[in-house]
Formats: sequence, C-alpha cells, structure tokens
Amino acid sequence: MRSNEAGFTLVEVLVALAIVGVALAASVRAVGMIAQNNAALRAKSLALVEAENQLAELRLARLMPSPGRQVAACPQGGQAMQCERVFTNSDNANIRQVMIRVHPDGDANVTLAQINGFLSALP
Repeated sequence: MRSNEAGFTLVEVLVALAIVGVALAASVRAVGMIAQNNAALRAKSLALVEAENQLAELRLARLMPSPGRQVAACPQGGQAMQCERVFTNSDNANIRQVMIRVHPDGDANVTLAQINGFLSALP
C-alpha cells in the first residue's frame, strides 16, 4: 500500500546535507582567510608606526650617525620586531640619508615596512 503522506526521501535529505556541508566548509575557510589577512595588516600597520617613530626620534635627537647599519629590537603593540637603520652620506655634508626597515623578529628576509628620510645637523 502506498501512503499519501508528503515528505523527503533519504536521498533528498543526504543531498541537502551535502550542499549545506560544502557551504559551511567554504564559510569556515573564508573566515580563516579574513582572520589571517587581519593579522598581516595589523603587523604591517604596527611596523609602519614603528618606522615612523624611529625616523621622528632621529630627527628630534638632531644626531648625525656615522654611515653604516644598525639593527635593534623594536617591539610594537605586543609584537616582537627588529628595526634596521641604514645611514648613508648625501652630497651635502650637513645631510644624512636614512632608510628604516622593520622586520618580524628573527626573519630579516621579510620586510613589513620601509621608509626613507633625511637627517640634518642644521637647526
């Protein structure tokens, strides 16, 4: 005897569950990528702030460092970073060029931020 009750067959339910499962997996992957991108943007923003701070400190100190390279720890926002400062001479003896790069601590091959500027001994 055949019943007149309406309902879903087992195959229809399994197909619907498979579709929902694929959609949920794609959603979880998208959320993971958003979180990863957010962390990378936060690190780059903090690195840029630190590079600008380093340049401002050098300008305020009115020092003329010798040409060369300096590397020092420069944590920012709870993240361990290293600041690399490269000083070079310019055509004018009263002006020194500085390049500041910020790297994640322990990975000098990755540059999170880089700025260039000039330092002057003149008041």
